[in-house]
Order: sequence, then structure tokens, then C-alpha cells
Amino acid sequence: MPRPTRQVKSLQLAGSTVPWRSLLSGAILVLLVLVVYQPALDNGFIWDDDMYVEENPTLRTLTGLRDIWFKFGAVPQYYPLVYSTFWIEYHLWGLWPAGYHAVNLSLHATSVLLLWRLLARLAVPGAWLAAALFAVHPVAVESVAWVTERKNVLSCALALAALLAYLRFSPPEPPADAKTAATASRMKWVFYGLALALYLGALLSKTVTASVPAVLLVIYWWKRGRITRRDVLQLAPFFAVGLALAGVTVWMEKAFVGATGPEWNLSPVERILIAGRALWFYAGKLVWPHPLAFFYPRWTIDAGVWWQYLYPAAALALIVTLWLARRRIGRGPLAAVLIFAGVLTPALGFFNVYPFLFSFVADHFQYHASMALLAAAAAALVLSARRFLPHSPWVVPLATVALLMPLTLWARSKTTTYHDLATLYEDTIAQNPTAWVAHLNLGYCLERAGNFKEAAAQYRKALVIHPTFAALHIRLGTALVLGGQTNEATAELDRALAGALSDSDRSVAHVHLGIILNSERRFDDAISHFWTALELIPDSSLARLHYGIALAGRGELAAGIEQVRDSLALNPNSAVARNRLGTMLFDAGRLDESLDPLRSAVNLQPANPVFRENLAAALAATGDLEAAESQLRQAIRLNPQSAVALDLLGRVFARRGAMTAAIAAFEAVLKVDPAFPGARDSLQKARDAESRRSSQ
Repeated sequence: MPRPTRQVKSLQLAGSTVPWRSLLSGAILVLLVLVVYQPALDNGFIWDDDMYVEENPTLRTLTGLRDIWFKFGAVPQYYPLVYSTFWIEYHLWGLWPAGYHAVNLSLHATSVLLLWRLLARLAVPGAWLAAALFAVHPVAVESVAWVTERKNVLSCALALAALLAYLRFSPPEPPADAKTAATASRMKWVFYGLALALYLGALLSKTVTASVPAVLLVIYWWKRGRITRRDVLQLAPFFAVGLALAGVTVWMEKAFVGATGPEWNLSPVERILIAGRALWFYAGKLVWPHPLAFFYPRWTIDAGVWWQYLYPAAALALIVTLWLARRRIGRGPLAAVLIFAGVLTPALGFFNVYPFLFSFVADHFQYHASMALLAAAAAALVLSARRFLPHSPWVVPLATVALLMPLTLWARSKTTTYHDLATLYEDTIAQNPTAWVAHLNLGYCLERAGNFKEAAAQYRKALVIHPTFAALHIRLGTALVLGGQTNEATAELDRALAGALSDSDRSVAHVHLGIILNSERRFDDAISHFWTALELIPDSSLARLHYGIALAGRGELAAGIEQVRDSLALNPNSAVARNRLGTMLFDAGRLDESLDPLRSAVNLQPANPVFRENLAAALAATGDLEAAESQLRQAIRLNPQSAVALDLLGRVFARRGAMTAAIAAFEAVLKVDPAFPGARDSLQKARDAESRRSSQ
């Protein structure tokens, strides 16, 4: 008697039958992504997010959107689809970080679902498990929890969709029946065009996806045992477009990002040594993702050290072994290794990329490639269970839980390290104390917060680790300038100028030497440094700003105002320049004109109490005492020890006739600074006025 066929409950969607089990499996994958990355929605912006989003002027206007697509150098890398998504988001929710993180999370979830369907389409055992591992693996956290890595998550989703579409155009196996073959024949070129469009979108998001056509050829070899001439010819347009845009990326890394200099001058042998070591590093992090660091130690590559050749030799030996064993174990393992290595190729050291200044490896470099080895691992687990434990169906589910639970918890924990810059760099230093760039960037965070002494300490730690990097002396000199230690700052900047610097860094050093001279009122000497800085970098908004300040200090206020306006034209989002323009206009007696730049400076940096003090002074001078009081109260909330704000608040109260409040404000000034100019006279006048009013 035949056994009855088990019926699977299904859901009818647009004429197709979707099993409930598939819907549930997909929902679980999305849930896993949400569990891991929900903390990212509370994260802010971190490294490079300023260039990509926060301070990116191309996101503000339609002209900027045009430049994103048609002007090389308008943005650091030619990934116009990525910047277009940022442009749309900026006009939807401004600089709200959660919106950008939510999009990254959604794109990762999309990639997880597409990977599952792709592996299922290729009949890979354990397809769902592979997708789940990709969903929660801690190595992916850097790509998903970092806004700038929209490049990775967007390009990955598009590349996977392109693979699925192309496999509809040219399946690796013949159709099951004549009806399916006829339908496929009618639709095949539609899917070809769709695949090419998706592939182009992936390339315009990140050119690491140039490997897609090569991945397809490996898939065909894996499934058929051969690659036909027709396969290659049909993929020729994909290869052509991919190589062209990859060439653009290589050029831009050197021309605009700055991947040139001694740190990138590597011999062919050294590049092979890096590649071999990086392959094993990335595979090792997939097996044991601890510790994970934003910056890993930069290896010392020496072609004269014999053991460094073991890495590429072992990688080659593995490939040869898998080739020789293909008839016994199948072509799948070799295909997975070839895809893993092939997708990683752009990040293996054969091409210069800017992060090699800090390390030859980074977690986000293997976001795409990791899928191949995770799929191989999932397949190996499922096939081993089928072979060795065929009567124990609980083994795979139990192993799945055992794998996913610790990975999920670890990845969720790592997501929180991307909360803000200081948290990220403190975590990096804990994992890798030799990360000089983490000390540098932590110092910059402290500098921006006004902790100049602590910032200088971090810069000094960076210099101990990397004493030959002249640009570090510039940052240390800058912190010392801001902290008022001008003699030490001058010495550091002179050391920087004596070293090997790019024109950009050399320009910055001259600017900061000029700033020191400005503070000493040596305006003529300062102007010579600003001129040198502008000769090196004519579009330096920083040099032009301080050149304007020097002119104003020399008595040429009108000329100084024009230079600051030119600085703002180069960098419209500079709150410092807007504040300075406002104060100069105020000093020139152009009170009404001063209000707009002062307000915009406060809007750009609402937590800066000095900007609020300057706006309050202008508002008070124009007679808007209520608005002035509001700004001063907020300034005092931000900095309760500001004698300037307290004194100005007392003057506002006095003008409004609120003598009791004025007296309290002036008394507070003297508590903060007993020698504050005019405070005692103002207090006495307020007391006299209050006394006269009481006696009337």
C-alpha cells in the first residue's frame, strides 16, 4: 500500500505557493539579525562617517547629488549609489544616526535572505544554517554597525541578487521538464539584463563585487565539472564593466584617498607574503572570532624571513590538495576556497588601499568573502551528520543552536563597541595596545571635547609606537596650541615640518604655526605661514580662515571678513568659521549681519557654550534681551564656570531692570573669577541701582 504524501501548509502569494516553513525560516533569519544589531540603533557616527555623512556637503543639494555621480573627487571614493542613499536619507531625517543604522541593518537582513535562497537554489546542504551563521557572525559587525560601511551591505545585497538573476538566465543544470525550459527560454534575456543592472549597482556601491562573474564561473565548474566557451562569452560584458570600475577605484585610492607613500611601497614578493598571511587570518577569525579589533596590528613583512613563506605555501598546498581530492570529496570544498580567496583578492595586498597604513587586515574586508567558507562549514556539518549519524535527526538542530547562541551573544556585545568614537577606540586599544591610530583618534576625540592635556597624552603614546610618522607631531602640536602650551607646540610642529609630509599635512603644520603666532599677536609672521599653507593647498579652508583672523588682528577687518567668507565657501559646514565671521561683523558694527552666521554656528554645534555667548552678545546689542538671556542660560548650563556668560547675563538683567538677578549674576562671576574685568564695578552699580529703587 503506498504511503500517503505529507501535505505542507502553504500561503498563496501572487499566484505562487510559498510554504509556511519557508516563511517561518526567513522570519527567524530576520529575527536573528534584529537580535544582534538592535543595539546599533542607539549608536552614533564614528570614524569616516564625518566624510561620508556628517560633514559631506554633497548630501545637502541637488548639485551635490549631480557631483556624486559625475565629478571625481567630490567624494572620497566613486561609489555613487552609496552616497545617493545617504543623500536621500539626509533629506528624510537629516543627521539622525538611527536612520542610517536602520538601513544598514535592513540591507544586512536582505543579504542574509538572499544568501539563503542562493544556496538553496544551488542545493547546498545546510543553506539555512549558512545564512544564519552569516546573519550573526561577529566578523560582520564592523560592516553592519558602521555607517560608512554602507558600501559593504548595499553592494552585498545587490551582488547576491545579481547572482540569483544570472542563474535564472543561465542555470548550472538543465531544466527539469520541457515546459520549464520553454518558459526559461522566453524570459532568459530579461534575467540577463536584470543581472547586469544589479551587478552594475553592486559595483557602484563597492568594486570588490567585480568578482561576481568569476564566482559564477566557479559555480559552473563546481556544478558541471567544466566551464564552456559560451559561459565565458556571456560573462564578458560583466568582466569588462567590473575591471573598468575596479580600475577607477584603484586610481582614486591613490589620487584622492592617499594610498601612496612608503607604507604602500611593497615588492611583489612582499605582497604575496601579505596575501598568504591574510587568507589564513581571515579564515581563522571565522573559526574563532576573538579578539576582534577595529585596527589589528600591522605585520612586519620581511622577504628575508623564511617562516613568512609558510602562509602562502600552505594556502597553495590546500588548493592543490582539494584539487587532487575532488573526485573523492567532491568539487564543493575547492569551489568554496576559490570563491573565498577570489572575493578577497582586492584586499589581500595586491592593490594599494588606504587602511594598509594602519593594518593589512580588517574585519570589513571579508564581509562578502566570508559567505563562501560559512556555507562550506554548514554543508560539512549537515553532510557529516547524515553520513555518520543518519538516525539522529536532532544532531543538526542541536549543533545549530550550539553554534548560533554564542555567536549571537558575542556579535551583539561587539555591536555596542561602535556606539561612539571614544568607546570604539578605547575598545581597540584594549584589544591592540599597539594601534597608534587608535591612540591618535582617541586623542582627537578628547581634543574636540576640550580635554587638551589628555589629548596630548594620547598623541604622545601614538608617537612612541610610530615615531617616524611626522603627521602625529602635527596633531600633538595642535593639542598643545589649543591647550596654550605654545613653546612645546612650536617644537612639535617644527619636528613635523622636518619630516616626510604630504602637501596637505605640511599645509596644516604651517597653519598651526600661524595660529601660534596669531595668539602672540605677531600677525605679519603668521600671515607668511598662512600664505605658505595656501600655496601648498589653495583650497585650504582652515588656512584661509586663520589668514582672515590675522588680517583682522592687523587692523584690516574688512579684508579679514572677506577671507573668512572665502573659507566658508570652501567649507560651508564649519561652525568655527561661521562663528568667527559673526564676531568679525559684530566688531565691524554690522550687528544685524552678524546674527545669521552666529545663529548658524550655534545650530551646527549646539553644545558649544562660546558660540552661544557670542550670539547672546549680538542679540543683546540689537536689543533682543529675552533671546540673549535664553542663549546665556543654555551657555551656563553647558559651562557653569563661564565668567563671560555670567557677566553678560548680569548686564542683560541690569538693562532689563532686574537688579536682584543682576547682582546674583555678578556675584557668581566673582566667585568663578575674582579678577574678572569690570565685574566689581558692575556689581557695585547694580547694588546702587537696587538701593535707589528700594529707597523710593
